[in-house]
Amino acid sequence: MPSAGIRVRIRMSARAIDEPHRVSSQLELLFDLTFVVAIAAVTAQFGHDIADGHALAGLVPFLQVFFAIWWAWMNFTWFASSYDTDDAAYRLLTMVQMAGVLVLAAGVPAAADHSDYRAVTFGYIIMRIGLVAQWLRAGADDAASRRTALRYAAGISLMQAAWALRLVLSETGALPPSAQVPFFACLVALELAVPRWAERTRPTNWHPHHIAERYGLFTIILLGESVLAATRSVEGAIKADEVSGSLVLIAVSGLALLFALWWLYFLAPAGDGLSVRRHRSYLWGYGHYGLFAALAALGAGLEVAVEQTGHDLNTSPLAVCYAVAIPVGVFLILLWMVHASILAKPVIHPAVILGCVTVILLLPLGTSRTGVPAAVAAIAVVCALAIIVTVAPKPRARRAAALAE
Repeated sequence: MPSAGIRVRIRMSARAIDEPHRVSSQLELLFDLTFVVAIAAVTAQFGHDIADGHALAGLVPFLQVFFAIWWAWMNFTWFASSYDTDDAAYRLLTMVQMAGVLVLAAGVPAAADHSDYRAVTFGYIIMRIGLVAQWLRAGADDAASRRTALRYAAGISLMQAAWALRLVLSETGALPPSAQVPFFACLVALELAVPRWAERTRPTNWHPHHIAERYGLFTIILLGESVLAATRSVEGAIKADEVSGSLVLIAVSGLALLFALWWLYFLAPAGDGLSVRRHRSYLWGYGHYGLFAALAALGAGLEVAVEQTGHDLNTSPLAVCYAVAIPVGVFLILLWMVHASILAKPVIHPAVILGCVTVILLLPLGTSRTGVPAAVAAIAVVCALAIIVTVAPKPRARRAAALAE
């Protein structure tokens, strides 16, 4: 709802779900940029864990921190789709959430290296305080959706108290290390339950095409982080005068792989699917956590794959290849699942997905003979073949087109 002059305070009201030409605002795009910093931090840290041979040990902290990043982004996105007033108060509260993202990003190394989640938790709480204030504004202004808004504010506030309690219990030793991950999983389940509970009284007016665009933009950000991660390693090799044919092959293959994943993601008309099946939005939206995490993990894997072409790492070539293959496989499976939840007929046939994933997960087994660059190139080729099989005209369609002529 941008205008030439920004008012200090505009009464919040639910936006129309069929508002024409609804696109991301400039503020939403700026908001996304702060997440670039957080994603870069968590991706770089996971890349270090992979290179040091501690991929499994680093996986849990990676997934935990990434959940905080994704959940804060997602909650803001769906709120903005319903109540974006773009007044001064809205902008300032969004800035508070952006500040929380930067604090969280600063705490990523401590969380990964020393299991010190103080900065991450503090940043997360800052983000959520800004969102609670927005929901309280919506509850005060929009009488029809007041109960929903107040439920959101209450649920989010209680969850922040629970996260603070978890931090205190961990710091004091009252929560033993063996119970920290299960406790975290329970809090995640409760976080995911808040929107379902809040919207039982009255659903919010989120815009399906706006939501689809926002998720698409976040996907592009994650793909861009993968490009950045690989570029850092290439830059280091160039400075050290270690450019080789293997480096060129893996750099080109990594770019082709990311391009193929981008192509596959945007094959499905998510906005149309969400318009028809709004009740499936939770499956679609929540399923993107794994899909987004897979893209972030792929960025770490590609960075290590490039780095190993000129350095001896503390991890095996097989592990490096699987650091690329597993995220790609997870991405493909979850991509099919999230789109199948909202589309009557998935664009990508499940047999194509299963076939590609099977081949991709088998390719690293030949790394000892082919090398990491060849394995990454083969993974990119498999994803490209998935695109060709999906978009190529089918025999029946070709016959119908011939008869029409």
